[in-house]
Amino acid sequence: MRLRAFLLVCTLSMSAFAAGCGGARIEPVDSSLAAGVHDADELYTSLLGDHVEDGRVDYAALASDRRLGRYVAWLSVTDPESLTSDGALALWINAYNAYTLKLIVDNYPVESINNLHSGGRIIGFATKKTAWDKRFVVVGGETYSLNDVEHEIVRKRFDDFRIHFALVCAAVSCPPLRGEAYSPGRLDHQLDDQAQVFLAEGDKNRFDVETHTAYLSPIFKWYRKDFGETDAELLRAIAPFVADPALESQLESGAGEWRIEYTDYDWDLNR
Repeated sequence: MRLRAFLLVCTLSMSAFAAGCGGARIEPVDSSLAAGVHDADELYTSLLGDHVEDGRVDYAALASDRRLGRYVAWLSVTDPESLTSDGALALWINAYNAYTLKLIVDNYPVESINNLHSGGRIIGFATKKTAWDKRFVVVGGETYSLNDVEHEIVRKRFDDFRIHFALVCAAVSCPPLRGEAYSPGRLDHQLDDQAQVFLAEGDKNRFDVETHTAYLSPIFKWYRKDFGETDAELLRAIAPFVADPALESQLESGAGEWRIEYTDYDWDLNR
């Protein structure tokens, strides 16, 4: 049994090496990470702590840091199905963000993730050959695209709208990239905190109590059904995460009196 497990890890490690986006190296799995999720989370947290500040990323420094390769190598041989529900969700969020970082550093310097679509933004979306459609995300020996991770796994299996405040697509108008790994023991608190931080960013979301107008990120439009069928349901869903208790009360009790307008989305790189 031990021999079979060893051979499986070796095989998956070689597959991960070959699956690197753009030919970039994925480091062989470090034997020190074999103990499990906690060690890997510490590695990823140390990486983010060194290169992320206020949600912005120092991609130039990150590009030469081998810890990112070590972390995605660990992801490549870790089976999410062996984890608890919170453990699996934390792993998938971390995987989405880590492989997005890898996509950028493999192509750095780049001004926007939109520059990485095949044929440009319009053609890329029309032909479904965007950066999010590229199959380079290796988790548990299986290969996915970022769209697979977000839409077919995270949104479909876990049904928690707070994930939209945690998945980061490398753009200025995305929610800020958290400077630590998501972890099963703290996941609920981390997702709540991400929601509060994102809704407090006035350039993306703001509330005019005089006109009863909520100016919200287009994220709420793109993923509308994840938050509710109507404007009122959406506003009630996010009400617990606004900083002002009086505003929270207004949104919960009088959501039908509010209207929503959407802010502009800045696709420049979140560097």
